[in-house]
Amino acid sequence: MAQAQVLVVTSGKGGVGKTTSSASIGAALAQSGQTVVMVDFDVGLRNLDLIMGAERRVVFDLISVIQGHAKLGQALIRDKRLETLSLLPASQTRDKDALTDEGVANVIAELRERFDWVICDSPAGIERGATLAMRHADAAIVVTNPEVSSVRDSDRIIGLLDSKTEKAERGERIQKHLLITRYDAARAEKGEMLSIEDVLDILSIPLLGVVPESQDVLRASNIGSPVTLSSADSAAARAYSDAVRRLKGESVPMTIPSDRKRFFGKLFGRRAA
Repeated sequence: MAQAQVLVVTSGKGGVGKTTSSASIGAALAQSGQTVVMVDFDVGLRNLDLIMGAERRVVFDLISVIQGHAKLGQALIRDKRLETLSLLPASQTRDKDALTDEGVANVIAELRERFDWVICDSPAGIERGATLAMRHADAAIVVTNPEVSSVRDSDRIIGLLDSKTEKAERGERIQKHLLITRYDAARAEKGEMLSIEDVLDILSIPLLGVVPESQDVLRASNIGSPVTLSSADSAAARAYSDAVRRLKGESVPMTIPSDRKRFFGKLFGRRAA
């Protein structure tokens, strides 16, 4: 089996679509035949199981495993739609301090043995849960909206990825990808939100994908299914599926509905390869 990849999905600001992105990317990877586990690090809030439609199936969680109250196999929830997709939920009743460095390291090491991809859904911001979610990552997806505050907070997260991860401490660079969500080409054209080029100039990491503003994403969350499963033909689902193909090393042209294709062709050739 190929070396397992630990991928953290992170953001500086809440509400940018990080958990919906984790679910959509995880499902798209699983659809491609890879074995995937998604780990919810947002202790105390726990939203990933809701978005996956698995909230009634949670018995044990990440903290139960870390504290030795359950074995990993007891806490993992196998997705009913995709047998190659599993979820390790967060605890809704415990404090983030229950996450320990050693406990997280042991769980991630065991998950590496079982799966092709370990996707760590990080809480927003720079507190303990976020730094532990990124600690063992091989690569990161930084999720941002094309707004000044979101982009500025993402810049801080990029700094943490370059300093607080195991890779950084060994003098290695963690591979970073930028995922821009809730993009509206018409609003960007009017100057009501940052352009893709503005965001790239500020953050200077490779562009993985652009997910358009979409009611399909909200609808998918409300019914407990990733948009890549519930609305596979939607623009948002196609954007996530293309992002996953790029993540796996394929060359996929960077286009977005209703935007200037000429610009995105130029962008893909220059920054997103």
